[in-house]
Amino acid sequence: MSKNNNSNNNKSVLRLKDYRVRSSDSLSKVVLLQNLKDDSGKFNPCKGGNRHTWFRRNVKSVAFMFVLTAFMFLLDSVMVSVFGSINFHGSSSTRNSNGREEDSVAHKERPTVEMYGRLLNLASSALVAEEFKQESLNFWEEPYQEASKWTPCADKRYPTSLGKPGENNGYIMVSANGGLNQQRVAICNAVAVASLLNATLVLPKFLYSNVWKDPSQFGDIYQEDYFMRMLKDDVHIVQELPLHLKSLDIEAIGSLITDADIVKEAKPIDYIRTVLPLLMKNKVVHFLGFGNRLGFDPFPPELQRLRCKCDFHALKFVPKIQEVGSLLIKRIRKFQYHAAERQLDKQLLGDFTPSISSKENYVERGSSRYLALHLRFEEDMVAYSQCDFGGGEHEKKELEAYREVHFPLLIERLKNSKPVSPAELRKLGKCPLTPEEAALVLAALGFKRGTYIYLAGSRIYGGSSRMHPFTNLYPNLVTKETLLTYNELAPFRNFSSQVFSDLDNRFTNFFGYIFVTWKKNLPWVQLAALDFIACATSDVFAMTDSGSQLSSLVSGFRTYYGDGHAPTLRPNKKRLAAIFSENSTIGWTTFEDRVRKMIEEGQRVRVRGSGRSIYRQPRCPECMCRS
Repeated sequence: MSKNNNSNNNKSVLRLKDYRVRSSDSLSKVVLLQNLKDDSGKFNPCKGGNRHTWFRRNVKSVAFMFVLTAFMFLLDSVMVSVFGSINFHGSSSTRNSNGREEDSVAHKERPTVEMYGRLLNLASSALVAEEFKQESLNFWEEPYQEASKWTPCADKRYPTSLGKPGENNGYIMVSANGGLNQQRVAICNAVAVASLLNATLVLPKFLYSNVWKDPSQFGDIYQEDYFMRMLKDDVHIVQELPLHLKSLDIEAIGSLITDADIVKEAKPIDYIRTVLPLLMKNKVVHFLGFGNRLGFDPFPPELQRLRCKCDFHALKFVPKIQEVGSLLIKRIRKFQYHAAERQLDKQLLGDFTPSISSKENYVERGSSRYLALHLRFEEDMVAYSQCDFGGGEHEKKELEAYREVHFPLLIERLKNSKPVSPAELRKLGKCPLTPEEAALVLAALGFKRGTYIYLAGSRIYGGSSRMHPFTNLYPNLVTKETLLTYNELAPFRNFSSQVFSDLDNRFTNFFGYIFVTWKKNLPWVQLAALDFIACATSDVFAMTDSGSQLSSLVSGFRTYYGDGHAPTLRPNKKRLAAIFSENSTIGWTTFEDRVRKMIEEGQRVRVRGSGRSIYRQPRCPECMCRS
């Protein structure tokens, strides 16, 4: 091991560009020859014994010269190979313009795609003019005072609270699928079902996903003891099944319940009729998948309250996530904080909430504020939508090929249904917003060019060719990958990533980016928690798809803990499509007015409607109290 480390150290010292390596090679030879000349007095052929005498006297130097020369040639070959395998796009970095690394094979550099060139020019001119004006409309604040009248209270005890059941009908196991946010919903739904059926909940497990490629389990993301302690008066929770049940073949006894066995958005009565008999008979049931398998209405108020208590109070991130999350927020805010500690920050960051010192000189709110944007424009979502995004025939074929591989059921359904044109899909508001459209919305709302924007989410489809229109208008775009170093992300490395040597670490620090190969081994679910923290604690949160689980849960968290000071921007894609359809004729002032009106209507304070997610809209008597 020490030999490998020494070798890596030697390599890092010689980590220079190709011409530097070659120059040092030649220089080393000259120095060695000079040494030989000094040692022998002359450097000319010797005859007889003199030759052997000279060779014996200088054998070490000669050997060292040959070894060093061989090493130089070997290093030269390695460096050419390494540098040749890295695809630099515009700079000595594989980062695309949104800060994420691109796979040079899967995402080759493409021409910039612009669907609204005229509007982009108008927006650019408007942003230049805005620099010299005071902000007339302030979307940095909640527009309605009514929002501050609702306060968190799901953790309070009431005389009507159900409490922990006296009898135990059996054990409920859950193996949740999806990413961080789907798993979070599944956990809290499982808590409600366990209470409903008077059952003991086994700490939920997470299924391994070929999409997320993350083996993380509950304890890697959330504090287990805190979760169990927070809910101890409401439901029985254990870490494992008792020994006498572990040996059972759950599937053989008929206690394995998949998503095919439970309808989507199932009602409590469905669980009482179908699951409870199995539970009482076999003393254990196992929900496999458990994605959106519990509806919101009709639902007993106390169980709704329990769901809120689980989501907003019981699920706390583990210290390593809190610590790195706190560092991320410090970097976004440039280490500038305000004297008022927010409940939102405390809930998410715990003991790592940045401390406030009276000796520090704090700036006014505004210089350290930032907007978080969840831009849902990943390849899977783009392909599934079947929309046209202006990328031409190449893009059309690429997305068709992706659908055939990843969405075979969708392909079968399309064969047996009436086709809907991409233009009609866009008109219906079914198309994800492009980065270009998102930038135009922000410009219409009056956000200045210098606005600091945190970009959450996975890789943007099309990379820099798609992000170029956005970064032209808003260059101050950052991600967790651009703000955190390799070493700071190291706590999130899973076991498979440990095979990479310390040499990779040094290359990473030298070039300022994270190797694509290393990133493929990062636990994405844990990293998604950093996006959750950065979005939830932002001054403004903007989403492009209100159906996204991350957007839904973040907006719910901001509603619950924001105290009326955590605005969320929700575009209406159908209305926005109608506005963009006039891009060739609409004036910028008209465009601004229509976009602002759309966003303002989405910010109105509303009590949760029937059937709406309580995680997204907790403003209701079951979750919050109105003063």
